[in-house]
Amino acid sequence: MILGNGVKNNPASNINTEEGFTPQIGTLVSMLNNLSNRVERVVKGLDIRQTDHLLDEKANRIGALIMHLAAAEVYYQVYTFENRAFNKEEKDKWEIGLDLGDKAREEFKGKPITYYLDIYKEVRKKTIEELKKRNDEWLEGSWPGSTMNNHFAWFHVMEHQSSHLGQILMLKKRIPEEENDIKLPEEKVDQ
Repeated sequence: MILGNGVKNNPASNINTEEGFTPQIGTLVSMLNNLSNRVERVVKGLDIRQTDHLLDEKANRIGALIMHLAAAEVYYQVYTFENRAFNKEEKDKWEIGLDLGDKAREEFKGKPITYYLDIYKEVRKKTIEELKKRNDEWLEGSWPGSTMNNHFAWFHVMEHQSSHLGQILMLKKRIPEEENDIKLPEEKVDQ
């Protein structure tokens, strides 16, 4: 590895094995935490106008995308940790966020970014607690009737979050400035 003068090694840009986990699960947790920290850092400080910005009638708001990330993670928690599908209560709670679309555009607006981040963090907390109870052998297993092993399922959660992080970054760049902040060209006055 080559390091330049004055360049410091940033621990946030390393994948490590988190303590308290088996090696593969510890690496998985390190990657999950890296992604969630990046998602949180990108949206932290957005106001409601920015959180609710809708690029067009088919787009999703940033708040809805954070809710979608949480819902998808809960989906994989239930399948991989409990080997079952959503029950009615879980389906009622998470389906709109999981599916997005018109219902999500109506449901997920008017709330601060902290509302969505609190839900996202609570879901991640449960993921970490559940992964702590498992070992590397569990990663190679799968739930009944599935050809996808648990390792791939959690890789997919990361892949999914990374994909939507890119979408969130693009949407954030497309948020228009507030009208009060837009500088109008100065009028030339004839002298």
